[in-house]
Amino acid sequence: MTPGLILLVLGLYFSLLMVVAYLTSRKADQSSFYIGNRNSRWYLVAFGMIGASLSGVTFMSVPGAVGDGGFHYFQIVLGYLAGYLVIIRLLLPLYYRMQLTSIYEYLEQRFGSVTHRSGAGLFLISRVLGASFRLYLVAIVLNKFILEPFGLPFWVAVVATIVLIWIYSFQGGIKTIVWTDTLQTTFMLLSVVVTLIYITGQLDLNVSETIGTVRNSAYSSMFEWHWQPANSFYKYFLSGMFITIVMTGLDQDMMQKNLSCRNLEESQKNMRWMSISLLPVNLLFLVLGALLYIFLEQSGTGHAVFGPDCQIAIGDDCIRKDSLFASLSITVFPVWMGIVFLLGLTAAAYSSADSALTALTTSFCLDILQHKEHTVPVRLRYLVHAGFSVLLVLVILIFRNLNNESVINELFTVAGYTYGPLLGLFAFGMFTRRQVKDAWVPVVCILSPVACYFLNKYDTQLLGGYQFGFELLLVNGALAWMLLYFISKKPEDVR
Repeated sequence: MTPGLILLVLGLYFSLLMVVAYLTSRKADQSSFYIGNRNSRWYLVAFGMIGASLSGVTFMSVPGAVGDGGFHYFQIVLGYLAGYLVIIRLLLPLYYRMQLTSIYEYLEQRFGSVTHRSGAGLFLISRVLGASFRLYLVAIVLNKFILEPFGLPFWVAVVATIVLIWIYSFQGGIKTIVWTDTLQTTFMLLSVVVTLIYITGQLDLNVSETIGTVRNSAYSSMFEWHWQPANSFYKYFLSGMFITIVMTGLDQDMMQKNLSCRNLEESQKNMRWMSISLLPVNLLFLVLGALLYIFLEQSGTGHAVFGPDCQIAIGDDCIRKDSLFASLSITVFPVWMGIVFLLGLTAAAYSSADSALTALTTSFCLDILQHKEHTVPVRLRYLVHAGFSVLLVLVILIFRNLNNESVINELFTVAGYTYGPLLGLFAFGMFTRRQVKDAWVPVVCILSPVACYFLNKYDTQLLGGYQFGFELLLVNGALAWMLLYFISKKPEDVR
């Protein structure tokens, strides 16, 4: 697969995106950018959110993680359903009742302006890190298979990745994103299905034989019922539930699309169908991961090592497990399969990152600068949009030197620290009537993650062998809630 062919395919793909962006942003105004004129079709939002929820992280990391983690990730996916139920029943009614554009405006009305900015600041940190992780994956692939053959540096791939997002999102915002995400989710799912068909064909398996082969393989372990290991069902289920609550329900990026629906009923319908669809979609990714490892072994292409210096050996190359899908698709499979993979990866990564850039712009203008939706100068919005684009480039370049673990684990670990205080803030506001000392809230937002960092670092020594997993997010939120209680008063005590 030549670099020129890859450039041609990606060029055609992005040309299609630009056409969609042009058609959807011709009559865009401020309301279109921030809230899609509250006229988005629920089924388009639901389908597009599948890609946004999965992203390039799932596309590459989940199949790769099957090698030493089996299907244990599906325990988290089951927890997602419980989390989406909380969003449907509690959070969406609150947001629609208050007619919010930024969900962090709730914190202003409940606690005060300092809390409002603190909550938005946590989101900005969380989403910059999350979007950067996702785009980092795409940049790695573009760099290895396009830029390196031409002798170009890594930063060129990063800049090109961000610039393309900026071009098709800066004008239409959410109105455009709803349509481009629908297109990108389609490409992502087609890529997975086509890859599954190709691999089963190479292994000479029909549907029933594929199910039996995967079930009887060393990669199909799904449930861990002991409570101590980090991959325990109880930890993963609770983690999945609260990850969904905070990374969807308390995340301006994901909620901005939901709030663009016509009314609460359509938004709830969108969320209900999207959450159900994530079960079979995630199962497809896990099955794909098992088949990739089975193909690796049976074809003699390579073998899993999972050592400190080499995780998977393919020929003379040692690769990370995150790169297994990419390496097989582009260097082992036929050229047309490499094209299928690249389209799927690009679609998966961009379906989450493009809306993130719009949400970052929205939150900064409305929450940090305290503008109302209709009072934000268009020029200011363009500058903020460009500023966050530059910031994403810088963060991705930093990750280039720091990233050395499974990307999906890093993403959820970071989310555990930055989204935890958000969970505490919203829970305290919704389930108590106490009023906090607004000026002290930033201290809570710092102390809670710091305490969790040290608790996670020394968990086995302090807790008799217990190891924290993704449930650290829940612990972080609980710590934030307790700290908020200490700086609060009953309503009748507030002067």
